[in-house]
Amino acid sequence: MTPDIPVEILLVEDNSHDLELTMHALKKNGLGNRIAVARDGQEALDFLYGMDGASPNGHARVILLDLKLPKLSGIEVLARIKADARTRNVPVVVLTASTSPSDLAECYRLGVNSYLAKPVDFNEFVAMTKAIGMYWLLMNKVPPT
Repeated sequence: MTPDIPVEILLVEDNSHDLELTMHALKKNGLGNRIAVARDGQEALDFLYGMDGASPNGHARVILLDLKLPKLSGIEVLARIKADARTRNVPVVVLTASTSPSDLAECYRLGVNSYLAKPVDFNEFVAMTKAIGMYWLLMNKVPPT
């Protein structure tokens, strides 16, 4: 996705099945427009900061972040996002299969805005995706960038 087209959701997911389900659920709930996809942690950072790390490439209103990613883990991506003044205020929702208490604690220590375990049931997943989109894209207010 090019930087001149506003992105509402940056979806960071490496699992093709989970990516397909998430995209389907977002589209089913009318939230499928203006989504950028990163398939690993480095690709997410390249989207946000540019290939050189200093030239902003893209901006999202909300980031849906899986934890188990190749190249850089979701926790490493979260740490970078929340440590950088350019992206600190972008809401990050961890959407993961991990129910590990240590992952949960570390994400909140780093400043995650929400931590959600992916439901196994598709209908529950669709309902959760709708709630995520409605809250973070329509109801939540963030400071201007």
